[in-house]
Amino acid sequence: MSTQQDSKISHAIATSRKYLDIIHSKSLERAQAEELIRMTLRNFSEHYNPGFLDYRKSVTEGGDFAAVEWSGRGATFVDALGRTYLDALGGYGLLSLGWSHQKVVDAVKAQLDRSPMPTQEMLDWPRGMLADLLTSITPGDLQYAFFVSSGTEAIEGAMKFAKAATGKSGFIAAVRGFHGKTAGSLSLMGKAKFRKPAMPLLSNVYHVPYGDADAIEQQLHIAQEVGNDIAAVVMEPVQGEAGAIVPLDDFWPRLRQLCDAYGVLLIADEVQTGLGRTGALWGVNHWNVVPDIITSAKALGGGVMPIGAFIAGPKVWKTFIDDPFFHTTTTGGNPLACAAAIATINVVLEEDLPGQAAAKGDYMLARLKPMAERYDSIYERITGKGLLIGQHFHDAEVGYKVASGLFRRGVLISGTLTNAQTIRIEPPLVIEYDEIDAILDRLEDTLKAMSGAPVTGDVIQFPVVAPAEPVATNGHSRGKGKGHAKAHITAKSGSRHATRKAERVLSDTVAR
Repeated sequence: MSTQQDSKISHAIATSRKYLDIIHSKSLERAQAEELIRMTLRNFSEHYNPGFLDYRKSVTEGGDFAAVEWSGRGATFVDALGRTYLDALGGYGLLSLGWSHQKVVDAVKAQLDRSPMPTQEMLDWPRGMLADLLTSITPGDLQYAFFVSSGTEAIEGAMKFAKAATGKSGFIAAVRGFHGKTAGSLSLMGKAKFRKPAMPLLSNVYHVPYGDADAIEQQLHIAQEVGNDIAAVVMEPVQGEAGAIVPLDDFWPRLRQLCDAYGVLLIADEVQTGLGRTGALWGVNHWNVVPDIITSAKALGGGVMPIGAFIAGPKVWKTFIDDPFFHTTTTGGNPLACAAAIATINVVLEEDLPGQAAAKGDYMLARLKPMAERYDSIYERITGKGLLIGQHFHDAEVGYKVASGLFRRGVLISGTLTNAQTIRIEPPLVIEYDEIDAILDRLEDTLKAMSGAPVTGDVIQFPVVAPAEPVATNGHSRGKGKGHAKAHITAKSGSRHATRKAERVLSDTVAR
């Protein structure tokens, strides 16, 4: 081994020890936190992607120090400097159970002490348990599940199984739809910005306006006439990345009828909408539609482990049953991820997160829509269902001003310098009503500042205070249903104080 290589290895060992010390740290002194921020910026710039640093609010609006996430619980989290934030982004649906739900963390820890990864040869019981549990809560006869590590892998698997089951190769997807960024799922993508750099993509893929059943029928008819065999139609129950676009109530039932009439499979991409996000356990449940394949990911791991799945019935699964090596994965559906998903499903059902999302979504929309009307020079419209809500602005510049203004007021929401005309509100489903009030109050303060009206709220982050104990993750017990929402509306006094107090307690628990 060369002297140069020896030096690089010695450096890597020392660096890994330094990084492990940080990983094991329960808290940071102020100087340590500042060094962590500098190190993170350098690592992103030199070894990951310097482009991230050019447009992220956490960098451009972070003041003297960029915001580097550290820890959290529920819908509140802190950065490495102890600055406190309300999470209205929820990791784009990843954190439906909030930050570090204790039941999910405990399940993963228990499995970690037993068997973290599978042998690849023997039967791993967590995988079987999760398949049983997940298929028991999906609609219709979708009795089989395959597990992967992400949403885009789930879509890729669904496409592959659809082609095998039908003997056809074509797909119909929606304009502005989002299904992932690997080659197959990217072919379904309905946005040129993401597709163009990777062209050419899969052939025999066609796009139609979302929510337009007539356009889908026409495309199916044309494909049949000219011999372009279509394997499946792939749609999101509610379009997420496009801005929480909700179709008319007759769209999904008619889509099911059209697929049946033309002998085409129907794939529901529930990666973002599934497990309660829209106010129903599955988005398609709003319209009592049973797809042929459902994909799931994001929230399935409880915000603790990455896991995705695609679920289907016996006809779709036949090729896989005949040849179990037709589709395989080394790490997908590993015991840790399955343990997390089992705990997640338990929490979703026991805490009625779909019901909470429905009630809290109604509560937010009841304030957001009048707010958008008052500030119609800023807003175009508000859309959404449950806690998947879209803010649509007149242009991206205005949208980014709203997102950055909220960030300076301690609210994390989507929206970057390059993508801010439509900004989602997608908080953890376990968010408290006083936290919702605080987010909406700070949003109104932001809008007032933009329109020149008097501002009553704080524009700067809360002060960093002395340390207490390290952050302890916890489970969440939340008020459920619309009855809670009504009670909250009539007994709202003191909620802002409670939210501020909770934020400062969490800030205290991150050491400075």
